[in-house]
Amino acid sequence: MNFVKMLAVSAAAIAGLMPLSAWAQSFTIKDVAGREVSFDKPVERVILGEGRMLYAVAPIEKEDPFAKIVGWRNDLWTTDKDSFNAYVEKFPKGKDLPFLGNLTDGTLQTETVVKLHPDVLLLPIGNKTAADEVKLEDMLAGIGVKIVYIDFREHILANTEPSLKILGQLFGHEDRAEAVAAYWKEQMARVTDRLKAANPPKPNVFMYRAAGLVECCGTFGPDNFGLMVDWAGGHNLGSDFLPGYTGSINAEQVVASNPDVIVVTGSNWSQTKDAKDYVNVGPNAASTFGDSRKALNMLMENPAFTGSRAVAGGNVHAIWHQFYTSPYQFVAVQKLAKWFHPNLFADLDPDATFKEFHEKFLPVAYQPGYWVDAKAAE
Repeated sequence: MNFVKMLAVSAAAIAGLMPLSAWAQSFTIKDVAGREVSFDKPVERVILGEGRMLYAVAPIEKEDPFAKIVGWRNDLWTTDKDSFNAYVEKFPKGKDLPFLGNLTDGTLQTETVVKLHPDVLLLPIGNKTAADEVKLEDMLAGIGVKIVYIDFREHILANTEPSLKILGQLFGHEDRAEAVAAYWKEQMARVTDRLKAANPPKPNVFMYRAAGLVECCGTFGPDNFGLMVDWAGGHNLGSDFLPGYTGSINAEQVVASNPDVIVVTGSNWSQTKDAKDYVNVGPNAASTFGDSRKALNMLMENPAFTGSRAVAGGNVHAIWHQFYTSPYQFVAVQKLAKWFHPNLFADLDPDATFKEFHEKFLPVAYQPGYWVDAKAAE
């Protein structure tokens, strides 16, 4: 009998000895891939297949987001060092958790997953093709590890609320998941309801994705930040050329499109290999806004942007890249709306919104710095 089969038989034998009280705690979820995944008992050991899932876990497990996490991918460290530091400073356990590789580039070692004895491996929906190719679900099922897919990136309208509720079930806090989802909808409506009533003209917006990390001109299609632009009352130019949520268009096309507004996404990519000339925005970045603004203006020296209406009119901004993979999209939508329609949303304060969200739902304090303008406010 091979090792995997032996483990499977052992697991079945143990299950047969479970008292009825344990079965009473069994539950089934439906993940965003449409798969029904059943658990015999409450989940106690979780691997985050993407470290930035912590953004969504934290409001569900506010007392200690790492209480049930036994391993995670290192992308929070590499793409958002300031958030990583904030969480591990308050919850030192997080710093000692083992880092796992990335399934999509072949660096995830299944042996490491096995050694951590997780109940569930949480994966972003974008990993499913790679998981299917290596038959990861079958491999892990043999040792009692379930895979659950969530999504805060590829289809944010369809999957944000279901993903929150999945986490609520897995971590045993369905009420908190409902509260976060309700807050999300309430804060989104502050923008979408007003736009529906006013119906203002939509500026043409170019979203420059991960500037300084991705060559010009990475952008977003009709989902993710592209959809957030639409929700905020703009026209996302990337949606005219890209079928998926992300991709690139050439510089000549940007010139021809002549955007009214340019928004760059940035983060603290200091731990990311080959990152350069990026705009550092995010938690705790306000103290370095001089450098961030300088980097943003340097990016606008690219011929793709120099002659645009956006640069001529001073409508160039940077926003935290990680809004694109978290359940915090409502904050980005509020800020984008203020840039696109400053008079209509003069009374809207996205900083206050995000601060309130931290106070209500998150275990770390709010640290401003999530956006910056190319030109200093007068």
